[in-house]
Amino acid sequence: MYTDTMDRNLSQLMLFDFADTATGAVEFFPEVWNATQGITSPDIMERREALDRLVILDAARLSPLVAYVVATRIFEPDLDLRYKVVDLLGKLFMSAETGKLTPPVVRTYLTVYYAQIEQRGILQLLEVAEAYPESESKVAALLNACSKSGTILADLMSDRRIPLTIRRQAIIFIGRVGFLDAISALEKMEERLEARMNGQKSMPFAPPSSPDENSLMPIIQATLTLLREP
Repeated sequence: MYTDTMDRNLSQLMLFDFADTATGAVEFFPEVWNATQGITSPDIMERREALDRLVILDAARLSPLVAYVVATRIFEPDLDLRYKVVDLLGKLFMSAETGKLTPPVVRTYLTVYYAQIEQRGILQLLEVAEAYPESESKVAALLNACSKSGTILADLMSDRRIPLTIRRQAIIFIGRVGFLDAISALEKMEERLEARMNGQKSMPFAPPSSPDENSLMPIIQATLTLLREP
């Protein structure tokens, strides 16, 4: 029923030229409104269908309201759907790569939202990057939009309660985006790991830590080299 109705609405909607529609007015089309509402549905299949519709309609690029609602879905529990959300949102910050200009007002709405996502939101993005390596550029674009990302990534990198795979992603994105304010935290972690590795060499009978943080050392060193480049 939902899909059939959406198909009929979509056929009607294609009669309109979105290129001639004022930014911020596109959400008044019933198809866009229904799809925007659908991505917050308790039903996972409805959320998936709704996001697919918004992608086809390119509504998030044209409407600040739609973009903002889609942005809240980085907390989507279904990882595959969250990846699609990140892919859509990341492209809105990458006009040069996609060839589609995102209106400044849409980018402003997204930037304001991502300035508030805090650690939990950053974790959600890193989980996507870990599971879907092809999303790295999109995740980087969203992290770059959050003014607190550098500090949060540094905290996650140093937190031994966080899975090692996610800590590794945090280090990678510190270098990828270029968060210079994280250099001090990286240096401290490098010193700590070096001291422990030297201690293990002098006491080979000592059991290694689990999970082994030492595996982070090459990434830390590569990231520091990248950040120190003029």
